[in-house]
Amino acid sequence: MAYFEYQGHRLFYEQLGEGSQTIVLLHGILMDTDVNRELGKTLAAQGFRILLLDLLGHGLSDKPQDVSVLRMDRYADQAIALLDHLKIQTAVFGGLSLGADVSMHAQLRHPTRVQGLMLEMPVLEHAVPGVVILLAPLLLSTRLIPGVVRPISRLIQKLPKRNKLAWDSVRTIFGNDPDAIASVLSGTLVGPIAPTVRERESIDVPTLIIGHPNDVLHPFTDAEKLSKQIPGAQFVAAESIFELRDRPERLSGVIASFMKTAWQPKLKVA
Repeated sequence: MAYFEYQGHRLFYEQLGEGSQTIVLLHGILMDTDVNRELGKTLAAQGFRILLLDLLGHGLSDKPQDVSVLRMDRYADQAIALLDHLKIQTAVFGGLSLGADVSMHAQLRHPTRVQGLMLEMPVLEHAVPGVVILLAPLLLSTRLIPGVVRPISRLIQKLPKRNKLAWDSVRTIFGNDPDAIASVLSGTLVGPIAPTVRERESIDVPTLIIGHPNDVLHPFTDAEKLSKQIPGAQFVAAESIFELRDRPERLSGVIASFMKTAWQPKLKVA
């Protein structure tokens, strides 16, 4: 288990593989490194160095009450700080949901450090209804009735993992302490979520975008639109939200192929 310090906080990370080309994989909101571990193993077997990071407020990293460090843009700085800690100059950044938006912010805030982007289920404008429907009740319950939510979260923590995205995601999200849930959701909502359209159009690194049908929190139309906003982006439609974790062969093959080309200067958008 490895940690590094960022502005007085400890962040947990894992390293898979020892390749010269680095890929940073970032989790979704209230998730942790587990969600990307199997993909990381697959890419490590292809010769890449994989870094899995628990952002502040998540997993085994510190869970500060200060919501100002739990914003998307500050998460991007934390991911770059991991590269600094390991003395790595550049990496491809990939992320699921929150991790996709954080990856975009990392490229925009630190353009010389990001070699490419792999964006799975980005959260953009059409996600607002889903965010309100799914996350607002969770935030309200943790703020208003933490005494009820806390025993439930402790019970959920004791449930076994099943290596199934739906089950393990619910277990991880609702197994968080109510205070941590409230802080993460508050930080996400008070800070910038997705980059602006103009910022997206300025992204100039190789980009792979994966969209999923029938997903209210990550609408397929958002991912498709983003593929047209980022110059030269490659778009792949997943069969479902679960495909990459439950039946990973097709998509992991697409991702591995993309990663092999992301370091080729000729493929960068001019």
